[in-house]
Amino acid sequence: MRAPDAGQHRLEWPRVVATTHGPVRGAHRHGIDVFHAVPYAATPTGRARFAAPAPPESWTRVRDASIPRPSMAPAPTRDRIGDLDLTAISGPPWRPGDHQDYLAVDVWAPAAVPERRPVVVFVHGGGFIGGWGGAAAYDGTSLARHGLIVVTVNYRLGAAGWLHLPDAPDNRGLLDVLAALSWVRENIEEFGGDPGRVTVLGQSAGATIVAALLAMPAAKGLFQRAISQSGNALGAFTPAQAEKVTEALATAAGVEATADGFAAVGDRDLIRVVSELGGLDLTIGGVPDPMLGLSPFAPVLDPASIPTQPAESITSGMDLLAGVTTDEANLYLVPTGRDGDAEAMSRALFGLGTAALARANTALGGRTFRYEFAWRSGAFGGALGAAHTVELPFVFGTAHLPSLRGPRSLLGIADDLEQVTAAVQRAWVGFIRDGDPGWPPNDPAIRRLGVRLPVQRMAG
Repeated sequence: MRAPDAGQHRLEWPRVVATTHGPVRGAHRHGIDVFHAVPYAATPTGRARFAAPAPPESWTRVRDASIPRPSMAPAPTRDRIGDLDLTAISGPPWRPGDHQDYLAVDVWAPAAVPERRPVVVFVHGGGFIGGWGGAAAYDGTSLARHGLIVVTVNYRLGAAGWLHLPDAPDNRGLLDVLAALSWVRENIEEFGGDPGRVTVLGQSAGATIVAALLAMPAAKGLFQRAISQSGNALGAFTPAQAEKVTEALATAAGVEATADGFAAVGDRDLIRVVSELGGLDLTIGGVPDPMLGLSPFAPVLDPASIPTQPAESITSGMDLLAGVTTDEANLYLVPTGRDGDAEAMSRALFGLGTAALARANTALGGRTFRYEFAWRSGAFGGALGAAHTVELPFVFGTAHLPSLRGPRSLLGIADDLEQVTAAVQRAWVGFIRDGDPGWPPNDPAIRRLGVRLPVQRMAG
């Protein structure tokens, strides 16, 4: 065997795995096998950007999946909110031609384990406009060292994934995640995973997608447990709200408000017109905008996928870990200097929908574990607090990343990151492995995690 090259990634003992579409070669890094950008669906181009996902073309030669490479869905750059550095969770800027095969997964697996391991599938956030499953903060190495198979998923973003069109299926980004879960069911055993012990985990937009999956008959049996971190199970647009976005975007792009019309608009131009879209008043017929103007996209109520709000559509309960951070809205207010009622904004965006999902799951016989993440970041002089997304580095064990540390970075300057990581991972791994995060199910008291400083609890 050739000695490993010196450098950022130590490669040794590469493993080849036969997937249903072709063989892939990963990298072995310090006891963990890693596979990057493995396609689960064909890359949608042209008119196909607005179609349901299709299987990827099969291959026969071994595909090199050993080195991280750009695989981001077309999206605007969202590496900052105001003065806050978010590069660790945003990924690199999207550039045409760089990001091939973006409907793909990354997989981390403990090497040479004798028994099949529990699986966690992560669906990233980003307001349905941005995000990338391969971002540095979502590195699955730490969770894999706890004996889990970790899968991170990319899905279509922006107009390609979520624009409501009369001649295309709704919620194409959701259909992508459904296709990725089907890929996991068919392939994860080859990576050492147990297809009967799959937990789907989503944060923010990803958690809203998880709630929608709970309501979809087509998703039944693809996973056995779910984790919702700061999602909104009451966050789908009505058709009228979605149509208003479609009309505004079609006018801005100078095309008909159809998939055939938008097919003529390239990815770069589509991103531009979405980014230039002014604030739309999406409160229609007394129904408020569930995104509060932060994004023109959300899942759309649709008889074929989400007939009513996800919290009102689920038909059976399961093991569910669901929670929020104490100061969710601070992410949008503090770094930008915006004024606003942070508590009301937090409740509307995340608190009410999370509470509704928890109640629905419990009422249907599911075991529900609720939490509130209360660790306060010291960023912006301590004003950022327990803001939206702040729990993610602790879940993944990536709080040590330099881009997360500093006075204008997500975690600020702190000396208790290892202790908080250990406590959070103990709860998340216990839930994924055994359905036990460390406290009783269906407890009226919400478990507060990561407490370091006194905080005012957000009502749910």
